[in-house]
Amino acid sequence: MQGAQATETNATETNKTGSLPEVLTVDEAADLLRVNRKTLYAAIRRGEIPGARRVGRTVRISRTRLVQWLANGQAGVSLAKKGGAR
Repeated sequence: MQGAQATETNATETNKTGSLPEVLTVDEAADLLRVNRKTLYAAIRRGEIPGARRVGRTVRISRTRLVQWLANGQAGVSLAKKGGAR
């Protein structure tokens, strides 16, 4: 019976964390970061997002690298508009 309970507990934990695939689309990564996808595309162009790779005409992002980057407090994405802040 313990094995069934452990499996049920693990499934519940996975559902709570909202498991994502290892390789994210821009939309999935933007949802995770809670930013607009255009903001994320701009940050990727500036080289600010770790683990982002262009695959053909699409961009894919490593979930592990993105989460580590956030956990390490390195998420300094610039949200300033063109012309800079005054």
